[in-house]
Amino acid sequence: MNWLPESFYARPALVVARELLGAWLVVEEGGQCRVGRIVETEAYVGEHDLACHAAKGLTPRTEVMFGPAGVAYVYLIYGMHHCFNVVTDATGVGAAVLVRAVEPVEGLPPGTRTDGPGRLCKALGLTRAHNRRGLCTPALHLRPGTPVPESAVSRGPRIGVDYAGTWAAEPFRLWVRDSQHVSKGPPPGRRKPA
Repeated sequence: MNWLPESFYARPALVVARELLGAWLVVEEGGQCRVGRIVETEAYVGEHDLACHAAKGLTPRTEVMFGPAGVAYVYLIYGMHHCFNVVTDATGVGAAVLVRAVEPVEGLPPGTRTDGPGRLCKALGLTRAHNRRGLCTPALHLRPGTPVPESAVSRGPRIGVDYAGTWAAEPFRLWVRDSQHVSKGPPPGRRKPA
């Protein structure tokens, strides 16, 4: 199969976040294939990153983040929105990349919004049932896409992590500059729901 191998994910979150831009996220269930091209990611680099869930240490929720790489970490925010992450780096690091936005490629009705982690999960049918699933299976995988040149990539602070102090300002959010499907940053002082 032509999907990204586990070794792709077993690297630092910032490297994986950059190289995921342009890749295709594929969900196949019930005879239906839904595909989106990744256009926005956020890196969460480990326990020392105060914006990362792993900063709270090893818990039943965060255990999946500590490895192995190449599995899904899906959680619920605001009690209603799912967020899809890929676990990265070496076992024990507690790192992941949040997929924030995709461009619809296949299997989605025209006009489907995928600009934000909650919207893309709803559109692709990703739920907590996908948590801990391997990313190298026919049902859930990422395929190589057309590489995005560095000149087309923007970087900035992550969204909705103001509680993380100086870590909130780190330029760990990456996006394809010309994509119409990228989520927008919140107005100053306000958080944007997923």
